Amino acid sequence: MLTTKQIDNAKPDQKLYRIFDGLGLYIEIHPNGSKYWRLKYQFLGKERRLAIGKYPEISLLEARERREEARKQLANKIDPSAVKVERRNAAFLNAATTFELVAREWHQNHKERWTPSYAKDILHRLEIDIFSQIGHMPVADIKPIQVLAALRHIEKRGAHEMAKRSLQYCGQIFRYAVITERAPRDVTTDLKGALKPFKHGHYNALEPDEIPEFMNKLQRNDARLYPQTCHAIKLILLTFVRTGELIQSRWEEFNFKTNEWIIPAERMKMRRPHIVPLAQQTIELLKEQQKLTGNWEWVFANIAHPRKHMSNGTILKALERLGYKGRMTGHGFRALAMSTIKEKLGYRHEVVDRQLAHAPANKVDAAYDRAKFLDDRRIMMQDWADYLDKVAGRDGGKVIHVDFKTAE
Repeated sequence: MLTTKQIDNAKPDQKLYRIFDGLGLYIEIHPNGSKYWRLKYQFLGKERRLAIGKYPEISLLEARERREEARKQLANKIDPSAVKVERRNAAFLNAATTFELVAREWHQNHKERWTPSYAKDILHRLEIDIFSQIGHMPVADIKPIQVLAALRHIEKRGAHEMAKRSLQYCGQIFRYAVITERAPRDVTTDLKGALKPFKHGHYNALEPDEIPEFMNKLQRNDARLYPQTCHAIKLILLTFVRTGELIQSRWEEFNFKTNEWIIPAERMKMRRPHIVPLAQQTIELLKEQQKLTGNWEWVFANIAHPRKHMSNGTILKALERLGYKGRMTGHGFRALAMSTIKEKLGYRHEVVDRQLAHAPANKVDAAYDRAKFLDDRRIMMQDWADYLDKVAGRDGGKVIHVDFKTAE
């Protein structure tokens, strides 16, 4: 029987030679100094050889264990070489069906249904939160507890909504794996109720009576905001669109002949085009902004990188500098407009709701949604702009003046 010392001391020769350990196990010493374990055995009357591995990666003890495993297989009339091929094929199949590879295939097949930014966000979240935890695992072998562990990492940083969305993504990926016969079932069904409960908070928003003070602060510009940042805040107040819809707006979307801003479907949450009637104050404001960035694609171009649009956090940061940290957000302008227009201007909920581009609450509302209340919305948007001018103590029809001499 061989010893480790004998193997280590074995020197290469001009030709390959073998040192035997016993029961068919031997080690080959190659001219280049490499040493490989082999097992010689008989199966169905024929002599065969099984490659066990390279020394010292496979130690003498491990080689003997592999030999004993092969002898047990032979006793059960199983060819060890065939077992090795099956294991290699299974390993290759598992590598081709890891959760990450299946997820990327699912994402590729579905991304045409999403906007480019939404598709990019889904993949980014999977890469950051899920692939790092279970991405390398064969999708068929993943257990519910392993998915839950990945979701717990998201919960630990307080991102409960993101944990919920990630669970939904994982469920869709597992169901895709089932359909394509790479997983037996969707293991996320076992996680119902497993995530920590949390309450959806409302976006911080001002009360209607706080509008005058807010507009006066914006007019004085003691926060020394950039001109276009002030314009962006004013425009989102006048139109109460979503922040993303505002900062990604392009000049081609605005029609000053019909006084309309048509936001394309791919940028809308409900995936359908949305018409924003423009009041005269809004048009004057846009023309002021056009003097700043009219030569660029974006209405609100990034100051440092004009080929990109304004950063998503610009408006929130500006509101903080105006003294409204924790009291107002970009999305809060939507809630402010809804409550004020209904309370102060007396418009029906349906009219304001359609201008907010909300989904109809039920099938009956959906049937009536074809009307879109567009004529009413045109009047309402002008009334809203006039109201803002009135409560700010100015005559209607004028764009808010901001002292930009000290803006930075």
